[in-house]
Amino acid sequence: MRRTKSEPVGELIRQYLRQQGLESPLNEYRLVQGWPHVMGPIVARYTRDITIRNQTLYVRLTSPAVRQELSMQRRELVTRLNAYVGAQVICDIVLS
Repeated sequence: MRRTKSEPVGELIRQYLRQQGLESPLNEYRLVQGWPHVMGPIVARYTRDITIRNQTLYVRLTSPAVRQELSMQRRELVTRLNAYVGAQVICDIVLS
């Protein structure tokens, strides 16, 4: 018996996650976990807390110099982090 309608497993998993309402939380988790990869080890060293609420990434940093540098690159950071996840997860970043 031959099946004529086949779909890739990855697409089936994405559909299931979307139906169950788990796609957004999974993407948020991937973005938070990807912060050190996107930003590099130096920035990751000064990062203390990362949370996402209402499509806004809240990052607590211990270095005022790093905070100032990143605040000037906020738009670029949003683009890079969303590209890392492959979805529009955040719209803004708040650095404190």
